[in-house]
Amino acid sequence: MPGDLPYNHSMSNDFLSTDPYKGVRDFYPEDMAIQQYIFDTWSKTTESFGYERYDASVLEPASLYKSKGAVNEEIVNDQTYTFTDRGDREVTLRPEMTPTVARMIAKKQKELAFPVRWYSIPNLFRYERPQKGRLREHWQLNCDMFGSDTVAADVEIIALAHQLLLDFGAKPEMFEIRINDRAWMNERFEQEGFTHEQSNAMLYLLDRKAKIDNFDEEAEKIAGKPFDLGLSDPAPDSRLGQVLAGLMQLGINNTKVSLSTVRGFDYYTGVIFEIFDVSGENNRSLLGGGRYDNLTGLFSADPVSGIGFGMGDVTMRDFLETHNLPMKKTKSEHIVMIPTKPDQDNKAQMIAALIRQENAGTVVSIDYNDRQVPKKIEAARKKGASGYIVIDETDGHSIQRFE
Repeated sequence: MPGDLPYNHSMSNDFLSTDPYKGVRDFYPEDMAIQQYIFDTWSKTTESFGYERYDASVLEPASLYKSKGAVNEEIVNDQTYTFTDRGDREVTLRPEMTPTVARMIAKKQKELAFPVRWYSIPNLFRYERPQKGRLREHWQLNCDMFGSDTVAADVEIIALAHQLLLDFGAKPEMFEIRINDRAWMNERFEQEGFTHEQSNAMLYLLDRKAKIDNFDEEAEKIAGKPFDLGLSDPAPDSRLGQVLAGLMQLGINNTKVSLSTVRGFDYYTGVIFEIFDVSGENNRSLLGGGRYDNLTGLFSADPVSGIGFGMGDVTMRDFLETHNLPMKKTKSEHIVMIPTKPDQDNKAQMIAALIRQENAGTVVSIDYNDRQVPKKIEAARKKGASGYIVIDETDGHSIQRFE
């Protein structure tokens, strides 16, 4: 009977799609090489500043993000991947790493020696419209310092972000550091007699200022009157003034006070910053962060001050492509072993093992395909190998280099 026949795809056109889920990426080896280069550079630079790597699960209780002050309502209501597990628990794929690291710090704060410098490279998930520089899943470098509320800590975290871009080969003129201070802004709102709700609404509006055409009209609706921030440059003795001076002492001069830089998260309490690509082809934020001194207070009555930033892999790769910067580490030497007959395969493996032992870092692979030697040599060339060794009955195995 036809119904008793096993299902065979060759009998149907009903094949599964080869496309990934919308808004995420497949990483073929050539893409993975770029991704690994980005991750390696992130790690090397960050660790040179004394930061230690940590990690956590992509799954968090949904209550972590629903808590007031953890993230903004837009992310919770519109962008999280939240579901109920088989134990009837509400779970979220993490959209941000900062609430997670705050939770981890709070759990161990009596055991830690502060200041703590930690970093991670988590993958994060947000249900939003995929576009240039923004996908539904990405990886992000997160760097955070806990236990120091000093100006020096503010300067260090911004200097680290600056150095990361330099270590990718960027020049300071390729990007701009835009800095603001939430506390400074809130003082101005208090002078206007704003309620807490009005202040938050104005910060949210400022965060969208570059994307809307009717900022003044919307600001008037929030303030109940025509509103102008009217803020001059920060005084030299202000927190922001001291941070700018500290950066200048380090030779970091591509900074700018930006009143519309407010960052979208509710947990920021002090200095905040974003780094922008100034290229007309990619004029967008590359990373952002700031001071959050109350976030661990969600978990403990004794909050620990924190400051940090996040830098995404999507925007990082866009920046490298825009400025024609290197996107791969220097390749290791790759030698391909080419047996002339199947009975030479074991000999090829023994020679390959010897070469790896004597030349640390050298990549040695073996072509087991049953085809003519010239075709194997051409295949090695296409793989980007630096040379090959033909294995036959003789004892010689000299490396032949490609031009």
